[in-house]
Amino acid sequence: MNDADPELDNLLRQARAGDGAALGRLLEQYRNYLSVLARLQIDRRLQGKVDGSDLVQETFLKAHRGFGEFRGATEAELAGWLRQILATTLANVVRHYYGRRRRDVRLERQLAAEMDGSSRLLDRALAAKQLTPSQQAAGREQTVVLANALRKLPADYREVLILRHLEELTFPDIAKRMGRTSDAVEKLWVRALAQLRRAAGDVL
Repeated sequence: MNDADPELDNLLRQARAGDGAALGRLLEQYRNYLSVLARLQIDRRLQGKVDGSDLVQETFLKAHRGFGEFRGATEAELAGWLRQILATTLANVVRHYYGRRRRDVRLERQLAAEMDGSSRLLDRALAAKQLTPSQQAAGREQTVVLANALRKLPADYREVLILRHLEELTFPDIAKRMGRTSDAVEKLWVRALAQLRRAAGDVL
């Protein structure tokens, strides 16, 4: 999959050879990444009616069943394939909650585009600032590395970074959402960025 990450290469080869356990370990590398994307869509469309972990688990089940359809060779292609499955899964949930019976291909495309955009935001807003050159060259997709690092942070640190960089809220809006003053939120954000950089180094 990537010369700089032989572990992922090996897992992909084993998964393609029919090793279900290897496929499970491969997909698990993307749990945090997909969870971040699912959380953003749930906040926008379903107001907390759905648990993001359930969506990710359903995505993994579909990926297990349909892995033979994956033709990519890079981590970016695998992440993109999983985003598409997550978008289709979420579209089905949205259709259920809003009483729509027919499959909505336009909604699936819109969700996929929004998830692609969120992934790029994560890369642009956080990865470029937080990963050192050696971390950036370590052979993993930066967005996946950052999602893993975010998961290691305290909940309030993770929340302020997601609200600021992925939902693109202002500090006053974040303050209202988190029940803090704007000044307290800015200080929290600075500390969260510093800890994210350390956490990114730990997950590589």
